Amino acid sequence: MRRNIDPTMLDELTRRFLCVVVGARVGDAMGAPTEGLEPLEITQRFGWVSDFAGDGTDDSLMATLLANALIATDGRACADDWAAQWVAESGLVRDKRDKFFLSVLHTMQKLHYGWLPRRVAAGNMPSSSSAMAIWPVGLVNAGHPFEAAAQAYALAALIHVGDVDYCQDAAAAVAAAVAAGLRPGTSVAEASALALQALHPVSGSHMRSLIGDALKLAEGSGGYEEFRLQYHARWRQTIMCDSRETVPAAFALAMLADGDLVRAVEYGANFGRDADTIASMVGAICGANNGARPVPAPWADRLGAPAMTSATVVAEQLSRTAREKASRYLQDLNTVPGLTSGHPGG
Repeated sequence: MRRNIDPTMLDELTRRFLCVVVGARVGDAMGAPTEGLEPLEITQRFGWVSDFAGDGTDDSLMATLLANALIATDGRACADDWAAQWVAESGLVRDKRDKFFLSVLHTMQKLHYGWLPRRVAAGNMPSSSSAMAIWPVGLVNAGHPFEAAAQAYALAALIHVGDVDYCQDAAAAVAAAVAAGLRPGTSVAEASALALQALHPVSGSHMRSLIGDALKLAEGSGGYEEFRLQYHARWRQTIMCDSRETVPAAFALAMLADGDLVRAVEYGANFGRDADTIASMVGAICGANNGARPVPAPWADRLGAPAMTSATVVAEQLSRTAREKASRYLQDLNTVPGLTSGHPGG
């Protein structure tokens, strides 16, 4: 692996992608110590969490598996491809088994025994396992939230189907928000609105309502503490990792922070409950809205050269994949006479 990559020498798209990669990974690492705690417990133990250490949790590991699947398939990955990546990297899963969610480990075991990828999700509990890892899909569909949502729906079916298929909506919303946020000049509010539009019009109505209401709560809130208190009173689910709780929180915190990457990630890390997942998702969403600005210097210093190099390699590979995917799409359009001319036969 290359060492000491200078981020200032990267092209603009890769710099924008790098903020998403780092935002998601730092959010995961910063929220790891507070995962499962109540807000008051976080305050009593840590005060205000703004630092991080370590390499994160399964949020980052699952996203790595997905990024690798997208890179290997030139950005076309479906659930079968993601499943194949799980099997191909079974050594990673085995070595870090203690970091993976139980239902994901169960799904991986079924794949190992030859179950078809489109059947392994049956019986899985609600979780954020697809939404927390889906940000690479937003990157390879940069600027195209509806395409990002469509691919996210297909990929999330590897983990969530049937009674918990609203978790597919959650993943689609996050992927679409990242893709939309990469459009120059797009605010986090505009990216969120496009993400909600990209959800299935009927089947996705429940998740759309949850996210939309959370955004309204954030807009009308008197500040972070007030919002956190009201949110926990209204949005809590039986299981803290349920995407009906985590994903609306991530969108609302991004709005509450006005898209500011550092502030949003800290909001997520101090939020309580499934804090690492919330902070990771909000890091990806606001990372996309960070524009071509560099990764926050304190974060880069804290991560160190090896971790920044790792993140930069992922950003470079995904930006190359995104460009190639967009180029193929345009080439395919031009193979149909009149499709891109604006009028029949032109």
